[in-house]
Amino acid sequence: MLKIAFCPSYKHPLPDNHRFPMEKYDLLPGQLLYEGIVKEENFFVPEPIEERWILTTHTQNYWGKLKNLTLSKSEIRATGFPLSAELVHREITILDGSVQAAVFASHYGIGMNIAGGTHHAFADRGEGFCLLNDIAVAANYLLANQLAKKVFVVDLDVHQGNGTASIFANNPNVFTFSMHGEKNYPMRKELSDLDSAVPDGTGDNEYLKILQFHLDYILKDFSPDFIIYQCGVDVLESDKLGRLAMSVEGVRKRDEMVLTLAKSLKTPIMCCMGGGYSPNVSKIVEAHTQVYRIAQELYF
Repeated sequence: MLKIAFCPSYKHPLPDNHRFPMEKYDLLPGQLLYEGIVKEENFFVPEPIEERWILTTHTQNYWGKLKNLTLSKSEIRATGFPLSAELVHREITILDGSVQAAVFASHYGIGMNIAGGTHHAFADRGEGFCLLNDIAVAANYLLANQLAKKVFVVDLDVHQGNGTASIFANNPNVFTFSMHGEKNYPMRKELSDLDSAVPDGTGDNEYLKILQFHLDYILKDFSPDFIIYQCGVDVLESDKLGRLAMSVEGVRKRDEMVLTLAKSLKTPIMCCMGGGYSPNVSKIVEAHTQVYRIAQELYF
């Protein structure tokens, strides 16, 4: 049975001018239920993660400032969110959602988190709407508990996974692959194990061709026993921040490519949702819903 992390704390505790597009986290579970893709029992409720797992990835100094709400004004500004205890609670719950989805995937092939994909968080700071890095925490949890020896991070959000790249820069057990907009945020990119920067206006055919080439290339030399997939939908042509030209169908083919690859390799995969900023929230929800449809079709 497909297991999906979701709980009410994913509802963003933010003022009105910061909420868009966080409403997708409320709408997506309802869409999955409405279509009959899943039932209520498919969802599980994560808890705030234990501090020791945060500290596998983030520095004691940064975590201390975050939990005590003592970040400086410039540090808060870099995250893009007003800092609050409710926001920190949401972030550490997201971490547990990704960890538990990864553990489930290690046993049953696939697990999913309605939220997550917070790839701009560094070990010692937050950036770009990301306070803590759930991708990195989940990978480190898997490695520490011997649930995986080689983790492959496939980050297809339109923005480079700079925090994840930095965290694993010297870790040969985690391969970071980021395919992102060449001229998009962040302006100063980190070095992933492999970066593919695509130009503005890249559409479905070219994007999918590049993605297939890189996946084939990476897997010639790296043999993962776990995949973490950041499946942001800000690659859509309609996205306010994306600058690419992909269709909803193109995103479906992208997700199908990655999940089919994991299935064919018999490699467990955990999916986290990442970004999506189209003005029409229904388009965001539809684009995200596709990966759950594919998961049910391929695995269950």
